[in-house]
Amino acid sequence: MVKKRDGNFRSANSFHSFAPAMIQDTPIHDTAERILARAHDLFMQYGLRSVSMDDIASSLGMSKKTIYQYYADKAQLVDAVIGTLLAHNQTCCSAHRETAENAVHEVFKGMEFTNQVFRKMNSSVLFDMQKYHPLSFEKFLRHKNEFLYRFVLENLKRGVKEELYRPEINPELLARYRVESLLIPFQMHFTDMVHLNLAEIQREIFLLFLYGVVNQKGHKLILKYQQESIKQTDDES
Repeated sequence: MVKKRDGNFRSANSFHSFAPAMIQDTPIHDTAERILARAHDLFMQYGLRSVSMDDIASSLGMSKKTIYQYYADKAQLVDAVIGTLLAHNQTCCSAHRETAENAVHEVFKGMEFTNQVFRKMNSSVLFDMQKYHPLSFEKFLRHKNEFLYRFVLENLKRGVKEELYRPEINPELLARYRVESLLIPFQMHFTDMVHLNLAEIQREIFLLFLYGVVNQKGHKLILKYQQESIKQTDDES
């Protein structure tokens, strides 16, 4: 049974904002995609362990038998959700790189995307994945250790080339450090100790890392993009 931690699960963030194969705000007609979308919403808000197949079926107004026609068990459904999220992450990272004005701008684009993903994510998701869904966790680790590592490494090299990052940094070491720091907010009880949500924690870690690698020229760009981010937030509110 779902444990209600943050309100009614029917109001969870839409999966459309994460699924690469779906168009945002377009109704989902395919049954398999509807199941995947609802499972995503519930898993992200309540964690993987807390959500049962009964909860997903009830939320969709369909029987478990129907779900099992598309997904053999919960493990397969979890793996499908995680796989889709990781694929979308890679697509967005590549798009950010192509459209970013410079290395610092690329990091800010990454922060915006991360904020969208983590704003409604339960901090237990990674712990649940590691303990109860090891195959999905291995998929996540490969994504972190291979794709994300290379992505951060390329950003660091780009920043040095653009004379925005300090030339004496060790890109390989810092790239590895950065991807490992992604796991910090998911440690048990960490969010409770710092009284911040995942998005807020990740933003602070992003900025700490960025301030540590930029030179004076890059520092000015951080201030510029921060002001633009604040203005955009004010305009939206």
